[in-house]
Amino acid sequence: YLLDKSDKYDSRDVERLQQDDKWVENYLIWRHDVVDDTLKMIDESFQWRKEYTVNDLSESVLPKWLFEIGALFLHGYDKEGYKLFWFKVKHHTRDPKQQLDKKKLVAFWLEHYAKRDHGKPLTVVFDMAETGISHIDLDFVRFIVNCFTDYYPNFLTKIVIFEMPWIMNAAFKIVKGWLGPDAISMLKFTNKSDVQEYISGEYLPPHMGGTDSFKYSYPPLVDDDFQTPLCENGPITNEDEHESKEELDADTKETGELNEAQNLNQKKMNSIEHISKSEETDKTEVRPKNAKKALTTFKGPLLHISPAEELYFGSKETGEKKCLIVLTNVTKNVVAFKVRTTAPEKYRVKPSNSSCEPGTSLDIIVSLHGGFSASLQDRFLIMAAEMDQSSGAGAPELTQFWKDVPRTKVMEHRLRCHVIESSKPSSLTLKDNAFNVPAKTNEDLHIELTRLLQINKRLEEQMNRCLWFQQLSVVLSLLSVTVAAFCFYLAYAQRS
Repeated sequence: YLLDKSDKYDSRDVERLQQDDKWVENYLIWRHDVVDDTLKMIDESFQWRKEYTVNDLSESVLPKWLFEIGALFLHGYDKEGYKLFWFKVKHHTRDPKQQLDKKKLVAFWLEHYAKRDHGKPLTVVFDMAETGISHIDLDFVRFIVNCFTDYYPNFLTKIVIFEMPWIMNAAFKIVKGWLGPDAISMLKFTNKSDVQEYISGEYLPPHMGGTDSFKYSYPPLVDDDFQTPLCENGPITNEDEHESKEELDADTKETGELNEAQNLNQKKMNSIEHISKSEETDKTEVRPKNAKKALTTFKGPLLHISPAEELYFGSKETGEKKCLIVLTNVTKNVVAFKVRTTAPEKYRVKPSNSSCEPGTSLDIIVSLHGGFSASLQDRFLIMAAEMDQSSGAGAPELTQFWKDVPRTKVMEHRLRCHVIESSKPSSLTLKDNAFNVPAKTNEDLHIELTRLLQINKRLEEQMNRCLWFQQLSVVLSLLSVTVAAFCFYLAYAQRS
């Protein structure tokens, strides 16, 4: 393929394919480990990626009005913890002149999410409330379907279609013809009474029977609903994306206290050669009791972050409400960082807005506030940016730094929450580690689970075929017996 079509591929995609095993594996999983089909899919998707310049799509190259109408955006999670990709169909109208830009907008969002969350699957929601015949655009729908079936492997969990008008039934029969059997099984037709089987009310708007007060607006680019940095003494009250004066004051105060404490510690180190045992005890008590060295590490360009993917909190029964994030500065400059969350009312973080010296590690303690418990839908965002040597690390300097730093220079890493129901699994993990047995990551478990589900699905299909043949055999046997009995009856009647 490379020899014949190298000019049809983006060299960045080829390089990534040679280095990213998970990407290759996702193609194989999506094509049921059939190598020829996998190669064909890679070839088609790579040609498509170059045609649509997917690697270079950004806000600046797309018309601003596309973002402003709010037809496509990412927001919230389904009941399984997968990100929701919303298509507000009522905001879409057919226009051949705008079609290419709209298709590029779909590609932009998918690529944006794939790079941000390393290809984690998502759930598509077609909100078809208040739609009619003028909103039917089969070419655009086919493009969306092709994105998931041909271009983004193993990227789709399900398609939730809300209140599809009866007039569109015929159109969706055509759409089903484009989908393979795997994709057809992912279609979930819902209405207000049953949509919460898949998405909880907290992420559904009122017209879908939910309580989500989210209202789309642009700018900024709609992303995860990460709030402003958490303060150390409890959750902030203002949940707006832009920092209010009170939040800045809180950041200033917390950073000032931290720097003050660091200065005092430095003076003590200069005057005292050894730390007393009581001071060592105080220091260890700051770390949560259940804090352990993380087994996995995300290696970013500015910071190495442990754990790499998930923060493990205990359930109400276990009572474990603290966990640890370890940041290691791998640059030669000071790195400023912030911690945000999708649930600011639940958590407090210490420190949450500070800086890390070159070559040093820093512990961040995340604790649940009050009587709250962790949820699988909760997310944390760690933002980091490199500071100049001449820049100070005090509160005023940090505040100004975050106002001025370009978004392109900010490293972002996201962490999910995981709730441990009992302490037994963690002890088993430690035991395995003690014998140098590598622990499986969540990604490995996800891949294995996907394979098992696919094998199970194939077995079900085979069983269904067997049952169908069995029923057919029974019917034919009964029919044969009936015909034979009828023939005997006729013969007996003739003799009589």
